[in-house]
Amino acid sequence: MKLAPAEIAAFQKQIKDFYAAQGRMFAWRQTRDPYAILVSEIMLQQTQTGRVAEKYDEWLRRFPDAETLAKAPLADVLSAWNGLGYNRRAKYLQQACAAVCAQYGGTFPKDKERLDALPGVGPYTAGAVATFAYNSPEVFIETNIRSVFIYYFFTSRGVPAEQKTADDELLPLIAQTLDRDNPREWYYALMDYGAELKKSVKHITQQGKAYSKQSKFKGSFREARGAVLRQLTQHQKASVYQIMKEEGIDEERVVAAANKLMEENMIYRMDDYFYFVS
Repeated sequence: MKLAPAEIAAFQKQIKDFYAAQGRMFAWRQTRDPYAILVSEIMLQQTQTGRVAEKYDEWLRRFPDAETLAKAPLADVLSAWNGLGYNRRAKYLQQACAAVCAQYGGTFPKDKERLDALPGVGPYTAGAVATFAYNSPEVFIETNIRSVFIYYFFTSRGVPAEQKTADDELLPLIAQTLDRDNPREWYYALMDYGAELKKSVKHITQQGKAYSKQSKFKGSFREARGAVLRQLTQHQKASVYQIMKEEGIDEERVVAAANKLMEENMIYRMDDYFYFVS
């Protein structure tokens, strides 16, 4: 879809006017430190902004820079992460910081490609860090941005909701409408517009092919995984029986979760006990 200049201008005006009137304020938007921005982006993956806001400042006080985080014991990192869910993100964040220290002397690279190569980062996070830290005009997409472009360029033009829209259709539109003079603020505006849009337009996120519904937590593999990590954080070591007893998780799920964590090199087993990899 090729957009006319007037159409781009009208779209940008609508988004910017909304942001000027209703833009949100977050601590991570007040910094240009790529480490602090990376922390926020990893935290915001699959976690609500309100919960991240509660943990963000506390995290930075405990781990103020990449070197501090890279050198911290994994148990301390996971303890600080507690409450944010998806604990593997904490390890990926630590691994990314370790790579920055080893490869770049603790200074984050500015280009998206080298950021993307860091452990656990990926295209979206790399683009976000490059844009928010360095004001680089990168093209990337996340759930709120996706909602804006689906609604504005597809739903409002009569495309039926059941006709799912792929990110490959949206990325060229994001590129065409990008404010290259101030991409940092432009993406903030898009995200805030999308967050507000999802309150008023029912099921807009589900119109994207990238949408996937999160499974129920109770009785899930994620619940068992969290139980294993929680017991290790609290006691430094834990047996299958201890985890079952303390957490009320069945043996099959405890063993499956522990085996997966060992595959990911987060924990190891010695005799009857699991321990964090140091």
